[in-house]
Amino acid sequence: MEVSFSALQGLPEIQPGEDLGEHIARSLQTGALVPGERDVLIVAQKAVSKAEGCFVELDDVVPSAQARRLAQITGKDPRFVEVVLRESEEIVRAAPNVLIVRHRLGFVMANAGVDRSNVPATHAARAARARVLLLPRDPDGSAAALRQRLIELLGISLGVIVSDSFGRPWRRGVVNVALGCAGLPALIDRRGALDRNGRKLEVTEVAFADAIAAGAGLVMGEAAESTPVVLARGLDWSAPERDAGALLRPQSEDLFR
Repeated sequence: MEVSFSALQGLPEIQPGEDLGEHIARSLQTGALVPGERDVLIVAQKAVSKAEGCFVELDDVVPSAQARRLAQITGKDPRFVEVVLRESEEIVRAAPNVLIVRHRLGFVMANAGVDRSNVPATHAARAARARVLLLPRDPDGSAAALRQRLIELLGISLGVIVSDSFGRPWRRGVVNVALGCAGLPALIDRRGALDRNGRKLEVTEVAFADAIAAGAGLVMGEAAESTPVVLARGLDWSAPERDAGALLRPQSEDLFR
């Protein structure tokens, strides 16, 4: 198998309510990229969240007592911390410059995915107003809706992954993972298969969507690249489709707390 990753060029700054699928289809056509059946489009979470209008104006946020207390510990803006708390189910760790939480969707991540990078400020009465961007309310649903729109526009049954960059326990750096997906198996269960020596695999499950998202991250970038959509070609699978919710480990299996 040979897999390639191609970043789509020329995508504009996505505005709330815009047709993200149409922007992607136009970019594919302009770049002469012709997706095939079972190719996968990896779309940065920020592009999806912007299209869905997942913004919060920080000037409109009133920090709670808990937010102010955590802001003193972490050194973060109390308004920012308040937004993080609203998106979270549990505070996992608070330390200087660090706020790790369990997001309302089950992700254990920094700042509940609340982000200020690559988020333009709004302007009211000539004054810039800081704002932050949240994760999509339903990343699997977002992936499914975008996939359906792309099928309508392109006439091709491809997969869609909504990705974001995560830090990892015990390892430095961030890597792209799948927050949501549609049209492919997010997780492939290999338990029961045989290795080369005929031994039965007992625990192996492949995070297929995460692996694709990580590969796409190499060409998507993390800063000012402005390439939030990547086309992965050459993929194949035989496992049934599963959304990205299958990748979340239940709290009952948390081995560290």
